[in-house]
Amino acid sequence: MSRLGTILLLTAALLFSSTSFAVPFWGEKQSSPVDTPVDHLSPGAWIWGGDDKRGGPLAVIVSLTEQRAYVYRNGILIGVTTISSGREGYETPTGVFTVLQKDKDHRSNLYGNAPMPYQQRLTWDGVALHAGGLPGYPESHGCIHLPSEFARLLFDASNIGMTVVVAQEGQAPVSVVHPGPLSPIDADTGADIDMPMLTSGSSWRWVMDPPTQGPVSMVLSRSDRMIVVYRNGVEIGRSRVELGRPDIMTGTRAYIVEGHFQPPNPRQLSREGDEAHPRTPPMPTWIAIGVPGYEAGQAVPADIVNQVTVPEGFKRKVLPLLEPGTVLVATDAHLTAESSGESLRVIDSVGPRSWLDDVATQRHVGTDR
Repeated sequence: MSRLGTILLLTAALLFSSTSFAVPFWGEKQSSPVDTPVDHLSPGAWIWGGDDKRGGPLAVIVSLTEQRAYVYRNGILIGVTTISSGREGYETPTGVFTVLQKDKDHRSNLYGNAPMPYQQRLTWDGVALHAGGLPGYPESHGCIHLPSEFARLLFDASNIGMTVVVAQEGQAPVSVVHPGPLSPIDADTGADIDMPMLTSGSSWRWVMDPPTQGPVSMVLSRSDRMIVVYRNGVEIGRSRVELGRPDIMTGTRAYIVEGHFQPPNPRQLSREGDEAHPRTPPMPTWIAIGVPGYEAGQAVPADIVNQVTVPEGFKRKVLPLLEPGTVLVATDAHLTAESSGESLRVIDSVGPRSWLDDVATQRHVGTDR
């Protein structure tokens, strides 16, 4: 063979190799604005509001009914994406899972070395979260396909052991199948939790034995006139609020406590007449966080902060907890679903040895083996 022929054959081989092993990019490259209605997200579109691993436990809800996945940090929604789950005959199982293994550059050993980037394994028989095709309907062999950039962000944010709940209409409460701004699941166990509203005549509530450690986050719903406080993924209080000017700030906005705010000791007392009253700590300074659709801002003016009024008793509970890094998300969305359904079926993740023992009698449902 001539030297030219050899070069041509080598070039063809290299081209074929690079094409065969190239990793596609699926979905949109950038987040949609945070105020985009989730049912308006086209296949491959997603929203990521930002994340900080120090912000509390992470959990994911996958709604097979909606073909969307929701990501919560410390009980608050930080991301949502379109997905593609298992097609007929390869349906993605529902239940409560944990991330068993992570592999940024995973490839299938069953489907022609197909690339499955940012894989997060949920079962040892192949069900996983990973970047993949997003046609707008279920089309995988059992895995949950995510947009490439969203898969990367989630991969970087998560840890081994992260809880993932996969839910479907008729098998889980409505609040889990159609999630909202607050996480309807326990981040540690994946169990669905009630979203108790305040009883008639009650303006606020605080749990009897709240966690004493962990980051604090809050969600304010303008529609519900309600603020909810989380600590380390657990709701510790909620209160009705009054809004002086509901129209002065709309949309989904995020704020963070700025500076080195040190609240006074709440046990310090001031005297009014003959009675001792707990001193209400001062309000800290807030700054706006840049989220998709809104730029980061300067300190939030006092006249904006003062538009929100909460009962004094609730204020005395929450203000001592606020420190630099505390996040508040304000939204126009309602906080809770209207009704609930059956409880989730819990699927225990079996180990590799058990799976290998049963592999001859089980049908493979995953794509990334």
